[in-house]
Amino acid sequence: MRRTFHNTKVSVKLRKSRYANEWYLVVESYPVYEKANGKPKRIRENINRVVTTPLWDKTKTTRGGTDGKEAYMPKRDLNGVIQCKSAADQRACLYADKIREARQREYDNAALYTDVEAAQAEQNERSKCNFIEYVKYVSEKRHGNGSKSIIVNWKRVYELLKLFAKGDSILFSEIDLRLIEDFKQWITTAPQGGGKSGTISQNTAATYFSIFKAALHQAFIDGYLTIDVAAKSKNIQEQESRREFLTTEELNTLAATPCDNPIIKRAALFSALTGLRHCDIQKLKWSEVQKINNSYRLNFTQKKTKGVEYMPMSEQAYKLCGERKDPNLLVFAGLPAPAWISKPLKRWIEAAGITRKITFHCFRHTYATLQLAHGTDIYTVSKMLGHTNVKTTQIYAKVIDEKKEKAANAIQINLNEKELE
Repeated sequence: MRRTFHNTKVSVKLRKSRYANEWYLVVESYPVYEKANGKPKRIRENINRVVTTPLWDKTKTTRGGTDGKEAYMPKRDLNGVIQCKSAADQRACLYADKIREARQREYDNAALYTDVEAAQAEQNERSKCNFIEYVKYVSEKRHGNGSKSIIVNWKRVYELLKLFAKGDSILFSEIDLRLIEDFKQWITTAPQGGGKSGTISQNTAATYFSIFKAALHQAFIDGYLTIDVAAKSKNIQEQESRREFLTTEELNTLAATPCDNPIIKRAALFSALTGLRHCDIQKLKWSEVQKINNSYRLNFTQKKTKGVEYMPMSEQAYKLCGERKDPNLLVFAGLPAPAWISKPLKRWIEAAGITRKITFHCFRHTYATLQLAHGTDIYTVSKMLGHTNVKTTQIYAKVIDEKKEKAANAIQINLNEKELE
């Protein structure tokens, strides 16, 4: 409950010790109201100072003695500071008066707020804060330990907001549904980052707009916005992207085709047999590849989701790892980074007679698609891929459904339609 103040006066008082001929210096505030219609209270603050030589004004008396009898009031100078014989005691009284002055300023400057008015005043102050800097704060504090892709996406949204605002500031007071819709329309034609030309794809715009809305929702939770205005705006519809994958025959052809870089070949086929991403294969250590009796498994932490994964694997996948080495060594040491893998990978794919555009990530798509095609249920495939949501895996199920529809129309016979009538 917020205190209210009605002409509160702060003074320094002496309180006699019951056990020695000394007095405690106390800063006293009165009246102070805890509730608007409550009784006034006297607030006493002990400042841990004691005096033994106060001077008494024998013209002024008060019932301040320990036995309730009349006692003299202490002498004060023109500024109201208690006077003492001892220099040390006088310094203590000056110290107490400094605290009194500070407390008096606090009471004098305090606005007489009700709880509702106080909340409204606090909200008004927050509405003057910068939303763009808030996005940066949320990115660093709440997602700083997230995956690399999450960190990069939040940073990019922060940069795009500055481009949209044509400056470094969007006040929370300026945020309404119209601004959100304006940003939604603008981001669909936003420029690509990283020195690339052209605009971002619709799916990338959908990802960025979702992050923008997440920041607005968090701002509502944190009290910077009075309503969850982001909930009133629909997400950008993602375009269903085509997931290229390889058939079993194509995998066999690739296995029989030489590659300029044997590490790329082994890693790509390993991805097709395990579903691992390039980033997880690149950092995979021998300590995470286990052979127990006649079975094999991987026990590692996903770089993207930070999830700890336990995954059985086939003997073929284990053989692609090569000769077992020191536990701390990388299994696929020398595997190029994504920026340097595309050209040798393309030459290998073309040498195998495959004309479609196949990236390293397509081998992960291949694993998922072939598993579903061979009857593995979608929940098992989702777990094997390390997906946190089975909806992410359903895109592969759609590919299988399309193949089934084509298969259903593959067999055609000449029917006499008149006989069927």
